[in-house]
Amino acid sequence: MIRKSVAEILADHVTFELEAIDRMYLNAYVPGLQTGAGFAYFVKRQLGAIVPSTHVVAPLSERFVTAIEQFVKTAQVDLVTFEKQQRKDDVAQAYRARFAGDEGVLFVGKAQEKASVFRTEKRRDAQGKTYPWIIRSTAMVNHYYFYILDRDFGPLFIKFCSYFPYAAKLCLNGHEWLKRQLTQRGIPFEPLENGIRTSDQATRVQRIADTLDAPKIDAVFRKWLRRLPHPFTVAHRKAGYRYHLSILQSEFALTQVLDRPVTGRVFFEEVIRENLDIGRPDQMQLIFNRRVSRRTPGRFRTRVLTEGVVPALHVDDKKSKVKQYHKEGQALRTETTINDTYDFAIGRALHNLPALREIGFAANRRLLHVEALSHDCLIGEDHLDAVSQPVVVQAQRAAGLRFGDRRVLALMQTLCLFAVSPTGFRHRDVRTAVAQLLARDAALYTASQMTYDLRRLRMHGVIERVPDSHRYRITDRGAKIAMLYVRLHARGFRPAASLPTSGSARGRRTFEQLNTALTNFLQEARLVA
Repeated sequence: MIRKSVAEILADHVTFELEAIDRMYLNAYVPGLQTGAGFAYFVKRQLGAIVPSTHVVAPLSERFVTAIEQFVKTAQVDLVTFEKQQRKDDVAQAYRARFAGDEGVLFVGKAQEKASVFRTEKRRDAQGKTYPWIIRSTAMVNHYYFYILDRDFGPLFIKFCSYFPYAAKLCLNGHEWLKRQLTQRGIPFEPLENGIRTSDQATRVQRIADTLDAPKIDAVFRKWLRRLPHPFTVAHRKAGYRYHLSILQSEFALTQVLDRPVTGRVFFEEVIRENLDIGRPDQMQLIFNRRVSRRTPGRFRTRVLTEGVVPALHVDDKKSKVKQYHKEGQALRTETTINDTYDFAIGRALHNLPALREIGFAANRRLLHVEALSHDCLIGEDHLDAVSQPVVVQAQRAAGLRFGDRRVLALMQTLCLFAVSPTGFRHRDVRTAVAQLLARDAALYTASQMTYDLRRLRMHGVIERVPDSHRYRITDRGAKIAMLYVRLHARGFRPAASLPTSGSARGRRTFEQLNTALTNFLQEARLVA
């Protein structure tokens, strides 16, 4: 197959494309029972305790566990005790394969896991008298997993902690929900594992995928709460002690099905070669569209993992990540996983799902844009000559941006960091970076010099001013120019500058061989026409 750039592959070899919510892992909690004061109020008002103590809720926990055991007998499902390090998904998959109905509880799993619980400790007052005090602590307690096959959502599970305040978890998959919606509507499709491979009604499939929202997720949780054993009585629920859902982890997937398996391998060859630095903090600022500074906590890195011959690119940012891999040898899957919504100044409540999906899908697209931009930077000789020469715009003259000039190269390299930033950049954003690339103290690269450089970049059409602001943004043409300058210098001229010179015949032959190899390399790297 002829070598092609990322942009060409995405434009010419994608046969089906789908954006959809993938895995959702949610926390179910009772807001009034998250503090010691809330616990004390509950046991006094709902359980009639004079002195608040965790011993008072023990009968409530015993009743809940008994109800689960009775449910297992009545529903005639297995109670499976998970072994240590046993893969729960493998057990669930085996039960799904044997399940004949279209909806129901497959089995109930039991495992000891760490949980946040309330404990009673003794304290002494100023007179030396002891009194009970409620504190938050952790303990290894039994958790019960209800593995379910839902008519609308497909496989999911709800996990309950058996200890007060009975925190619960809900795990479901948006692609499984989508498959069932398509089946119910009679829309033909070819499935992928955890995805859709193709459909002749692609627009309609995408429209349905977009309708998965917070109310639907909340509704399926309430549906099964009514059917499963509940840790709180009807009286408690009427008093307002009801579960609320918050987002622990959310995955947003972009699936692009490719025409041939070899196309996917070519894509990753290009991506791995060109974008191993995508996990640098400056690149994460472009992908996630948030400001990253030296004080920003967290880990930023890029990992390229290879299992067999299938590569996977992982970009980590604090508690979130973007993963890209060749799914089943058929599709390019780009996934953004958000593990902490506060990384993006968004609350965890389920009603924030629209804001999160906007961030997740935008991060997927931005990653692809960064990858494509690094491959498509040829601009033509006439454009290159024009930007290298002085220019006159409305009777104002600006110096040319000569290739090889150290200051120009520092400007271009800095602009690459802002190539896809939707908010643009300010004078002060680029001045420090340019000074560092010039190996100067920021005070030696003055504000007036920065203003002069921004002016000539603007007059050459490399950047433009954002209307009604003091910010700039790089133009499409400017992005190509910046990429071309930086890549050509780094790959062509910098290695050649370090070659030893020799006047002997052997030295000339060696130099000619190297020059030929360098020319071939530049052609392969798409740096020459």
